[in-house]
Amino acid sequence: MIRYGQQDITQADIDAVVEVLKSTNLTQGPAITRFEQSVINYCNVKHAVAVNSATSALHIACLALGLGKGDWLWTTPNTFVASANCALYCGAKVDFVDIDARTYNLCPEKLEEKLVRAKKENRLPKVVVPVHLSGQPCNMEAIHKLSKEYGFRIIEDASHAIGGKYKNKPIGNCEFSDITIFSFHPVKIITTAEGGMAVTNDDELATQLGLLRSHGITREPELMTKEMDGPWYYQQVALGYNYRMTDMQAALGASQINRLDEYVARRHAIAQRYDELFSDVAVTVPWQHPDSYSGLHLYVIRLQLNRINKTHLEVFNYMRSKEIIVNLHYIPVHTQPYYEKMGFKPGDYPESEQYYLEAISIPMYPTLTIEQQNEVVNVLKEALMS
Repeated sequence: MIRYGQQDITQADIDAVVEVLKSTNLTQGPAITRFEQSVINYCNVKHAVAVNSATSALHIACLALGLGKGDWLWTTPNTFVASANCALYCGAKVDFVDIDARTYNLCPEKLEEKLVRAKKENRLPKVVVPVHLSGQPCNMEAIHKLSKEYGFRIIEDASHAIGGKYKNKPIGNCEFSDITIFSFHPVKIITTAEGGMAVTNDDELATQLGLLRSHGITREPELMTKEMDGPWYYQQVALGYNYRMTDMQAALGASQINRLDEYVARRHAIAQRYDELFSDVAVTVPWQHPDSYSGLHLYVIRLQLNRINKTHLEVFNYMRSKEIIVNLHYIPVHTQPYYEKMGFKPGDYPESEQYYLEAISIPMYPTLTIEQQNEVVNVLKEALMS
């Protein structure tokens, strides 16, 4: 069986976790700080706040930016539901911007068109969440420019993208955003089993993120409203959550990040070979924008259905029947039943919907062998021709 993605755990990772298990701190200990600092150093960003999932990171990022009842958050339909759900957790409303036909990311031109209309209707977004699908960064410079004109804040959903670059700078440096979010789920580029992180260059946002991940409680005197009663004293100064990452998870992440560049380089080698092997096959391979160096979390092909006599479902099922465990990223969020109840309907975002009809995520992970990659390609060719 060849899965579309999987983690790579080495003896060094195991040793790092075991060291924590033998220590006195299984949670809220020094491993958290070490992992956060490793991401700060890698991304060249000022602050990092580790949490138990990227979904949690999105939620507290929205709260830190003041998103609430009556506000709008806009994101792409072509993402996992968490990119939109984070607004609903805050009592805000959600809308979507269709994707670019080549990158499959939120389209800046469509964003600008929608902003022009929204300004006239007095319903501009408070927050926009561009999602770096598959690890390829959005056109952040263009989106940032629009944020200055229309007054919205930006959360980069870089759940797929740690280790990638935009304009030769690391994704996560927050040059064009207020906060960037990473995911460390097992199929992502590096893993903490479950886990996520929010990074920012804003001191006040970092303070809020830190409070919100741990019940809104502080032991810092400068954040308190009155004098401490003693060394045991703490105050709840906000309504926060238990979104903490454990030290075991953080130790795994700090070990994994040492191989991050190696992992991403290996993904690029696999992608280049896929591109070559698919040169005469009726599929469209991922296009990479020259401004980007993708983290390549996913390798998504699009079936050229007008050139084959098979349906999308038939190809997908054939691959799985041969134990090539392909997947599909993503079902457009606006077509989910929960969102259809809000008034969204098929046809609202045609580019995202067309992508969904053709897309298949095929195996992509650093330990994928040449033999396994050959098998994936051969089975796909069989699926298209059988």
